[in-house]
Amino acid sequence: MEASERARAAEAAHPLCAGIVDRPRGVFLDVAEVTELRVALTVADFDEALAFYRDGLGLEQVADWSSDEGRVVVLAAGRATLELLDEAQAATVDRIEAGRRVSGTVRLAIEVADSESAARRLVAAGAEQVAPPVTTPWGDRNARVRAPDGLQLTLFTAP
Repeated sequence: MEASERARAAEAAHPLCAGIVDRPRGVFLDVAEVTELRVALTVADFDEALAFYRDGLGLEQVADWSSDEGRVVVLAAGRATLELLDEAQAATVDRIEAGRRVSGTVRLAIEVADSESAARRLVAAGAEQVAPPVTTPWGDRNARVRAPDGLQLTLFTAP
């Protein structure tokens, strides 16, 4: 496939690729080359984190690769995307969701059917409510919590 054909195919396959100019192969991955995004969290209290994410959030356990060397469990979390924000936009999102800049460089944003109910479940499972749920300017209903391991989660429900 020629470079211009690859660019047209990427644009047709995903609307966010519209307008991207073709780049030399090897410099950037083709859209089709990435088949999964997995976030790997190193946690101090494995049992607490497993109970929080699997039982509290309801993520399905799909693998357990634990051994004498250590513990690891993989939880399915639906479709994954990578959202990149500059510092100004991260501050804006934090201000909308939590009233001030509170998150670190990594924050999980998880789409759920009912963000307020999910937040209540997670608080009962050990999370700390960072701020009350809000309706964002883009129409989502967002709730912010801090997991027992310190990671902040935005639970969002699209309109």
